[in-house]
Formats: sequence, structure tokens, C-alpha cells
Amino acid sequence: VVYEQEGVYIHSSYGKNDDQDSLIQGVLRVIEKENEVIVDWRPLDDTLDTSNILCAGKDSSSVVEWTQTPKEKCSRGPDRPSSYEAEWDMVTTVSFKKKHHSNGDVTAHANGESKWSFLFSLTDLKSIKQNKEGMGWSYLVFCLKDDVKLPALHFHHGDSKLLIKCLEKHVVLNESPQDKRILLVNSQNKSLSQSFENLFDEPSYGLLQKLKKDPYTVTMGRFSKVTNYIFDSFRLSDTSTQRRPPSEMADFLNDAIPGLKINQQEEPGFEVITRIDLGKQPEVSRREPLSAEEWAKNMDSEGRILDVDYIKRSIFKGGLCHTLRKEAWKFLLGYFPWNSTKEERANLQKRKTDEYFRMKLQWKSVSEEQEKRNSRLRDYRSLIEKDVNRTDRTNKFYEGEDNPGLILLHDILMTYCMYDFDLGYVQGMSDLLSPVLYVMENEVDAFWCFVSYMDQMHQNFEEQMQGMKTQLIQLSTLLRLLDSGFCSYLESQDSGYLYFCFRWLLIRFKREFSFQDILRLWEVMWTELPCQNFHLLLCCAILESEKQQIMDKHYGFNEILKHINELSMKIDVEYILCKAEAISMQMMNCKELPQAVSEILGIESSSVTPDSDTGEDESGAVLSCAPSLYRSISPPVIAANGTRDSTQQMSDTQSLTPA
Repeated sequence: VVYEQEGVYIHSSYGKNDDQDSLIQGVLRVIEKENEVIVDWRPLDDTLDTSNILCAGKDSSSVVEWTQTPKEKCSRGPDRPSSYEAEWDMVTTVSFKKKHHSNGDVTAHANGESKWSFLFSLTDLKSIKQNKEGMGWSYLVFCLKDDVKLPALHFHHGDSKLLIKCLEKHVVLNESPQDKRILLVNSQNKSLSQSFENLFDEPSYGLLQKLKKDPYTVTMGRFSKVTNYIFDSFRLSDTSTQRRPPSEMADFLNDAIPGLKINQQEEPGFEVITRIDLGKQPEVSRREPLSAEEWAKNMDSEGRILDVDYIKRSIFKGGLCHTLRKEAWKFLLGYFPWNSTKEERANLQKRKTDEYFRMKLQWKSVSEEQEKRNSRLRDYRSLIEKDVNRTDRTNKFYEGEDNPGLILLHDILMTYCMYDFDLGYVQGMSDLLSPVLYVMENEVDAFWCFVSYMDQMHQNFEEQMQGMKTQLIQLSTLLRLLDSGFCSYLESQDSGYLYFCFRWLLIRFKREFSFQDILRLWEVMWTELPCQNFHLLLCCAILESEKQQIMDKHYGFNEILKHINELSMKIDVEYILCKAEAISMQMMNCKELPQAVSEILGIESSSVTPDSDTGEDESGAVLSCAPSLYRSISPPVIAANGTRDSTQQMSDTQSLTPA
């Protein structure tokens, strides 16, 4: 049982007059049975004693009065008030006596079960009609492929959104162009599922089925152990004869996100990227982290930041000293406005503290009995507790089972579910929160910084994964421009879909770098310099760094996945930041930058020309997307052409440059 909801009623025609509907309470379940998904509704009492049916008196606002119905069955006239929704027209005992369908569209319950019970397979579902906003109880009407329309199911205890989300894990639902309340079932999903069933045998399919249904969980869990997962899952009794070819494995992973097409030449509306000479990658360096003294010097007497551009450039080039993070991250994440005074920030914190604890009280005051009736809140809590228990304990802040840091992590995530109940909790969010809480050391500040971070990352966790699809396609476009030969090699090994980058993008490299390194990486990315989607250039930098080993050793599909996965905790963050910045400069200086790439990086087409005011030669052109990045800061950066201003002196610290 993957979904269960009590308090789901059928409004029958047992009412004693035209102003009443009889309410038959039941339980709705979604059941996974072998290779089939079943939707099942049945009354709580299958004997259905009509004397116990509750009647609802209707008015224009759908508010009801509860009354008892007489034992005798009430007749219903042929005429119905035309002002009511069609779904309020109740199904009589006679009208719902459908003939038995041999194909299983609607199963008639025999052996004494109530005539009101029904079940159907999702493969036979044609559409779902939802209620209008403000129509009282949330309800759904299922229509099957032979145009059998089942009685409306009214959700008296909560709404129907959670059921829709559950069904979307198994079928593709699209809004009807004619009526937005109608969700049409995409029939292609059935053939896709059947192809998976034919492709994999037990027990391998049992493991891999989870990837198709929930790529988030598998990517975060099983896919992180890809060495054993890919090799062992596909290895049957005789590996030499029965092992699935890599092309089939690649097809499976590619289809795990329906609609993802990486090959831009086959995707309509995309620009075909031909080979373009980007020139030599410039040499860049990093500076020392921004110090507390530099930060303080850049504030006026009222606490305003004087030169925001300088602060952002300095953080991008060197990050922050740890003592400064608690304050600076609030600005970088948007919790504090850059132009605010110290007094304004104090007032903001006071308001946000009150708001936070009001939301926290909402879930803290829910009793066990109430939570049992709220399946969504119950599921959120269960997921959060599992993820919190898996938190990286290498940091002292989260050591021990009853550590206060873990308790705060749990409480903040539960409160976020109150803040955004529709999104709720999705696996991976705890990875985004744990470094923020560690830095803030304050429950309220950590929560609002996390809210701001989730505003940026929200699309990564949405049900349809559109944000993840877009990023993987954009990454492929950038990598193809950077190194079309490497892209072609990955495609030849059935790895062109770049699915092994899924976890990188989902939680912004949280599990690829050490805890301290991720603090540095995130604060650099939060400056939004030197261009849009800098995190995609970080992906390109990592992949390009591994290109030689992958190609020289002729890695195939399995070896590429294994190699990329084993990079976790072995990547030099300073080197990758230098390389990604060099790639950004390389692309920005290109005079023939494709339009698709310009849009990804946020560069206007007119910007792809040298800027004479920067003082650099033609090979060191700077684009308008980040005009202030390459101005002189102390210590100075290496120019795009690799030369250093002889009038300035470097700091005593050794500069870091790409190998």
C-alpha cells in the first residue's frame, strides 16, 4: 500500500429529499501489486446498513448538516437542479450496477461485498476531474478508458493533492487544454513501464525499479554506491552470457527522467553547437579569504555595506574567513538586504523570530491522534527522521545520537514543511540545511537562511523534476562547446545523458566535497559571479579534469559511473574553482559564442565583444554579465591573458593556480 486515506466519501442518492445527499464513508488506497498499480475504494462497513448513512443537506457554499436517514430507501426524481456541479449528481444503486468487464476496468465485488466498492488498474485510467476552487470538500472523479465514470470521491479529511502526487509517480498527468480541472493520463507511460518490465529480470529489476519510480532517493542512496549497484544489479548467474549490455543500462537511466533528451541535434528548438575554437584557457588565481577587518572597513557608521561589488568580488575570489560567515551568509543568501542598516536588521530578526516560532508551534501542537489522520505530515516526519539520522557525523556539531545539532536539524525541517506544505520535505534537503545550521549556530537564523536557499533550489525538488531536466540539458550544451570530442566519447559509451551528475546538481556538490570545502564552494556560488549558472561550469571543470583518464583508459559505461562516483571527497576545491573561473573567462571571451550558451550564462549577444575600458588586450575581453568582477582587488588577480600587473605586489600567501 503506497497511499491510504480514510474519510473519503461517496455522496449517494440515499437522501430522504432533494436537498440531501447520503454520505458513505470509505477508505481509498493505492496498491502496488506485482507489476500493476491498483486504485481501490471500499466502505468502512461493507454491509452498508442504510440506517447508518449520514445525510448532508446542501446549500450554495456546500456546508452540511448531519442527519440520520430512514431505513426505507428513498426514491429520487428524474429532475435535478441544474445549478449543481455534475459531480454532485449522485449515483443510485441501479445506475452503478455496471456490467462486469473482462479486461478488469471495474471489478464488481462479489461474495457479499458492498456494491459500492470498486477498484481499477492505473493502466485503464483515462482522466481525473477535480473540483472547482471553493466548492467545499475536495473531490475527484475517475473516468476509465471505456468511458465508465466512477462516483465522485469526496475528501472530508484533507484534500486530494497527496493522492495526485502519488499517482504521478506511476503515470504522467497533463492538464486538459479544454478544462484545467481535468487531468489526462498520458498513455505513453504504460508502454514505457512495459519496456522496463521486459528489459530486467528479478531480482535485478526489483532494485532498478526504484530508480525509475524515485530517482531522487536512488541517486542519494543506492546510486551513491554505484560501484556495486551497477555491476552487481545487472550480474545474473552467468556474467559472461547473461549480463545486460551497457547500452540497455544507459537507456534505463536515461528513461528514469521522462522527457530528458540530451542530444541537442534531435531536440527541436535547440541550436546545433558546431565546433568552435575557444582558445587557450587563461590562468587565474585565488586570493586570501575576506577577513573580518576588511568587512568592518566596508561598513558605515549605521552598519550599511559601502561597496557591495567589492565584497562580492572578494568573496568570489577567496571566500570568507570562518568567523565572518555567520554574518556574511545572511547577506549572500538574501536574508539581510545588502543596503540595510544594523537597526533594520535587528528589527527584521525580531519579526522573523516571532514568525518562526508560530510556525514551529503549529506542528509541535499536533497530537499523535491528529498526526495519524494527516498522512502527509506523518510522511514528512518519517522522511526527516531518516535523513537526520544519516547526517554526516564527521563534523563535531552533529556528533552523537542525541546531539542538539541533530535535534535542531529535525525541528527546522519540520517547520519548513509548515512554511511550504505543498513542497514539504524531499530527500536531500537536510544536506542543504546542515552546513547552514552549523555556520549560524542559531535556530531562527538558520531557518530563514535555509528558506532563502530553498527559494534558489526549489525547482530541484519539484515532483516533475523539470529543474533537473533543464540543468542536465544546459550542462550538456556547455560541455559540448567546451570539448565536443569528450562529449562524443561519452555518447559513444552511452553516457551522454550525464546522469552521473544528477547528485552534483541536486544538492550542489554537498556529498562530493568535505564539510569545510563545501562552505567555501557555496559562499563563492552565492555571489552569483562571474555569470549565471556558475555551478554548471563547476561540473564542466570536474569532468574536464577527469577527461584524460576516462579517455586514455577507454572507460566504458560502468567504468565511467564508477570513476565519477569515487571522486567524492577527493576533489581539490580551490583547483576546481580556478578551473571553472578560467572556463567562464574562456567562454566570455569567445566572439562567436552560440546563442544557447549565451542564454545559459546570462550573456547578451551584444556583449560578445572586447571591452576597451577594461584595460586588457583583445584576448582578455570581459563581458557585461559581470563587469565588475575583474577590477583590481587586493590581492590582485591574474589577468585573463596570464599576465600580472607589475605595479602591484602579491600577498605573502602562495597563489593557487590550475595544474
